[in-house]
Amino acid sequence: MNLTPKQRIELHGFNNLTKSLSFNMYDICYTKTAQEREAYINYIDEQYNADRLTKILSTVTEIIGAHILNIAQQDYEPQGASVTILVSEGPVDQASMGEALEESPGPIPTAVVAQLDKSHITVHTYPEYHPDDGISTFRADIDVSTCGEISPLKALNYLIHSFDTDIMTIDYRVRGFTRDITGHKLFIDHEISSIQNYIPDEIQDMYDMIDVNVYQENIFHTKCKLRQFDLDNYLFGYTKERLDQEERNSITKKLKIEMDEIFYGKNVTNGFLYREDD
Repeated sequence: MNLTPKQRIELHGFNNLTKSLSFNMYDICYTKTAQEREAYINYIDEQYNADRLTKILSTVTEIIGAHILNIAQQDYEPQGASVTILVSEGPVDQASMGEALEESPGPIPTAVVAQLDKSHITVHTYPEYHPDDGISTFRADIDVSTCGEISPLKALNYLIHSFDTDIMTIDYRVRGFTRDITGHKLFIDHEISSIQNYIPDEIQDMYDMIDVNVYQENIFHTKCKLRQFDLDNYLFGYTKERLDQEERNSITKKLKIEMDEIFYGKNVTNGFLYREDD
């Protein structure tokens, strides 16, 4: 069903569907020494501190058309940050609702308004490093949960542009049900075939993508791994010109294994991917 402003379903009471978007991103870096590792962690903590994350989530709130009720934010020691925003119903722009229901990338950002209630947006960051292999990673987990007519997938385009991302894992689920005026249950109120349809073409061209969707359960999953690899983008504070070819090859192998393990959710040994329970 392709819903437009003229074809909107008339509901009995409020739209009780809960739509949840989980956006997980990973940034990977090679930090050879303890000093490089500390500098990288400090850079991440400064770049993605609680204040900046609050600004990002506040913009997400604008995109989905909500009002902020409360903000809780915290920077942690030795590293990491968290922000939680409770949001409430925003004004409804009838002319924009058809666009809000279409399967297309959202704004970066613009004035989008929609009807929301009992909703929240959260982010948690996880900088970490391998104890002796020179690999450092930064992970950010963002959850956008809304009740109402708009899908939080409209915030995905902005979130992708807000982080430097090597790996993305995106999950979307519609839960519960609402009723039309005849009492008929609706378990989803918009068409969706893939999360990829909410990602702009220029971003899709940059990533290898895998979909795992359970349509009968309204569960959608997409994983993305950056296609182009330039070693200079993964060295912290210097370029590959300082390395001999053997070092370049060794570091490149470590970084690509790290990316593959995160992307496929498996560990690598002797050149083969395997699960811990295999």
